[in-house]
Amino acid sequence: MTPRSRLATVAALVLVAAACAPGGATSPPATGSSGSPVAGSCPVTPAPAGTPDGWDVTAQHPSVFPQIINPVGSIACGETRLMFSFLDAQNVPVAKPEQSVEVALFDLGADPATPVVTGLATFIWAIEPTVGVYVFDADFPTAGTWGAQLTLTVGDSPPERIRVLFDVQPASNVIGVGDPAPAAETPTLADVGGDVTKISTDDHPIEAFYETSVTDALAAKKPFVLVFATPKFCVSRQCGPTLDRVKPIAAAHPGVTFINVEPYQLQMVDGQLQPVLTGVKPALTPTAATEAWHLLTEPWVYVVDRNGIVTASFMLIFSDEELNAAIAAVE
Repeated sequence: MTPRSRLATVAALVLVAAACAPGGATSPPATGSSGSPVAGSCPVTPAPAGTPDGWDVTAQHPSVFPQIINPVGSIACGETRLMFSFLDAQNVPVAKPEQSVEVALFDLGADPATPVVTGLATFIWAIEPTVGVYVFDADFPTAGTWGAQLTLTVGDSPPERIRVLFDVQPASNVIGVGDPAPAAETPTLADVGGDVTKISTDDHPIEAFYETSVTDALAAKKPFVLVFATPKFCVSRQCGPTLDRVKPIAAAHPGVTFINVEPYQLQMVDGQLQPVLTGVKPALTPTAATEAWHLLTEPWVYVVDRNGIVTASFMLIFSDEELNAAIAAVE
């Protein structure tokens, strides 16, 4: 892999690439009932003419290589939870909690010398204690070609500045913060005679997670947390335990409805749930709810307020502190 492809690729890291993606499906940009783009649409800055001074990433010789983890098309105008990490020359993830990262984001088509957004990234473990990532909450005012300047500091060592390029879309192709939550008739215990094993692949399911559909939750006009996750068919060390991570958080917020949705179509085979596979190269088949929310990967966790508006969106990896704070804000 060339330095440019390392630094300019907007793709999942090896550590989270195992997080399952809907079987080969591509999602169109999310739209409202009128067919117009969902919340987040904004002006587009024309692309810079050539490479702006200081932004030729092929000229860099960094000690580590940044990787933006957000799926292509999911970084858009408005509030975005930017997630990134670092790889060494052997493609081994090397982010660590003792390493601080200062972020400066530039709209390269407007002004490649003046950052629009600055701040410190937050480190969280993806797989404790071996693999970590950084998250940075940004509010992008424009779409176009953007650059991130990441300044790494470890203890008393001199800081290292590394730059990476990425695109910001006028509107996300994934349901995000500020969007109305799409109604979806997700399976409930009432649909299967109370037998949770017919709608959940969790070995230790919490039945309350399957008592309310998304449609019912929206009609109740109460806040809820929606968890798209499958313990059985997303078996990486990261995405497999997502539900286990959520369970104690749900217990700490008894007044909030939690809904788990298996993101893939399942069927009973010999008394066990098995995935419905489709395509020339058989792949997992997204459910109607997965497609309604335009998900590009899973797990994905949403917080929705009593007005049915998404107030928080957590792709792949989140900290307990992040999710707890997001829930507290809508209680």
